[in-house]
Amino acid sequence: MDITLSQCFIAVDDHDEALAFYRDALGLEVRNDVGFEGMRWVTVGSPSQPGVDIVLEPPLADPNASPADRQAMAELLAKGLLRGVIFRTDDVDATFERIRAAGGEVLQEPIDQPYGVRDCAFRDPSGNMVRFARSQ
Repeated sequence: MDITLSQCFIAVDDHDEALAFYRDALGLEVRNDVGFEGMRWVTVGSPSQPGVDIVLEPPLADPNASPADRQAMAELLAKGLLRGVIFRTDDVDATFERIRAAGGEVLQEPIDQPYGVRDCAFRDPSGNMVRFARSQ
């Protein structure tokens, strides 16, 4: 049996700002842009991984969620407490410079970690941590 990753989800509070980061700064391609019941989902992905989609979704993508639940999720997102993603790159330093030059909010400059990777980190426009790593 072969199990592979198909999709992962990142909560964003402004899809246009998120696109400026994920598409324009990171270079991911837009694969889909769908609206439903006042919500929007934008699917992006790396051209080198056509079978893996990253869905940029509302903080609480449930039309039946209570206003209190929506507010709680929005507050967690604003604090940067929702999980982000880790991308792999063959050149952490070049990736860092490209994203920083595009205006990315730097959380960590490139560093060799004691657990065997070189990585850096940014915050996306919604507050999610996004890391870029290369195995050593």
